[in-house]
Amino acid sequence: MNEIDIKAQLSSYRQSIDNIDAALVHLLAERFRCTKEVGVLKATYKLPPADPAREEFQIARLRRLAVDANLDPDFAEKFLNFIIKEVIRHHEQIAADHAASKEKTA
Repeated sequence: MNEIDIKAQLSSYRQSIDNIDAALVHLLAERFRCTKEVGVLKATYKLPPADPAREEFQIARLRRLAVDANLDPDFAEKFLNFIIKEVIRHHEQIAADHAASKEKTA
């Protein structure tokens, strides 16, 4: 392969990576939109922000999916744990905001 072919191939790979990154950002935005609604529901009904049983199930499920997709399951678990921590932080903030708004109307 000559230098021009290598550069073209590299550019093609990078374009694919850029497209995948954009899709990931949009998927994460949609996921967090959904988890925000979960947070509002939990705050409304005074449910805890974290659900350890659900989190454990999801981690096991994601590890299986990662294995099936030839992705390192340890990486997949770290990635999901990062997302879970962020979701819990959002749920805690939603609960605090919800409680504060209840106090103002009381």
